[in-house]
Amino acid sequence: MLPDPFAATTRGITEPDPVRPALRAAGPLVEVAAPEGGSAWIVTEEQPAREVLADPRFAKDPALAPEGWTRLERTAAEQPSLTTLDGPDHALLRRAHAPLLSAKRIQAQSDRIHRIARTLLTDLGGGTVDLMDGFSTHFPLTVLLDLLGIPLHLLDAAVDACRRMSDPGPGAQGKAIAAIADLAAAGLTPNRKGLATELRDNLPPETSEEDLRYHLFALIFAGQLTTDASIGFLVSRLLDGDTTPESHLVRETLRTHPPAPFTLWRFTTSEVDLAGIRLPAGAPVLVDIQGINTDPARKPGPDLTFGAGPHFCVGAQLAQLELRAVATVLRTEFPEARLAVPYGELRQTFLGGIQGTRLTSLPVVLHD
Repeated sequence: MLPDPFAATTRGITEPDPVRPALRAAGPLVEVAAPEGGSAWIVTEEQPAREVLADPRFAKDPALAPEGWTRLERTAAEQPSLTTLDGPDHALLRRAHAPLLSAKRIQAQSDRIHRIARTLLTDLGGGTVDLMDGFSTHFPLTVLLDLLGIPLHLLDAAVDACRRMSDPGPGAQGKAIAAIADLAAAGLTPNRKGLATELRDNLPPETSEEDLRYHLFALIFAGQLTTDASIGFLVSRLLDGDTTPESHLVRETLRTHPPAPFTLWRFTTSEVDLAGIRLPAGAPVLVDIQGINTDPARKPGPDLTFGAGPHFCVGAQLAQLELRAVATVLRTEFPEARLAVPYGELRQTFLGGIQGTRLTSLPVVLHD
């Protein structure tokens, strides 16, 4: 029987994932029970996955979701965003974001981001510290607030709001979104300079204040989530003795432990043939990023960690630079840093649904 791919689980860092091999063995396109009822389909092979990520008939608008699905973003009509729009509307919004997060622009921030990593790690002091307790969330949020031009005295509020995004309580996520959007607006006040004001100026003039705040919320939350989930796997691997160059270490960490094990939901806009199966209109579809990335039979080449096609993650360059900065600072300025427990005792938790996996804790000694 196929294990539930959406069930929350905790296992040792070296324990194999039972879900990925089972999904691959079931075929290139696997029908499963969706978390909110009914059927969903998971793509487990790279070729059909890339077809899905490029084909406009697999749309992201939550308005296309099966009736009764509630744990999704608002529809594209209710709240336009990079993660709900498709086609020309998505391309227009992406053109406003992309120049802010291009490889050239992000690389220009390298010294700034390394300095933030150095300061936050130094401030943790000596003795045993848990990097998953504070650093993994504080670091990406400090970088994001700094780049957006949002005052850093709002950092604790941003950390609290991002953590509340996973609260299953009624209305909790909506309140957390509002809190992040409100603090993001602090980057738009007169005389503030940063990517928040640049994004405002890049967007079409008819963009509402509410929509602008939501775009900033999405940048903050998605940017925090991506790096937060990856830091534990990166640092544990580094402190366990991995001596490969930082760029290779980051790529391999992201390939084997992608921040999002699945893509966000897509829904067929009409009947579609995929991997020899006829999908009905309105079928929920996911790509198994982690399973495809780690498939032993996969040929070398670009992985799917940040997606592919029109929705390729706009913040990919920033996430990779942040992780390289952490690795570089640890190696050069904390040469005595070590794991406070054996590597094999570390535990990883999959939060369930289509959320990511992170270490439950990461106790380290940065210096004696």
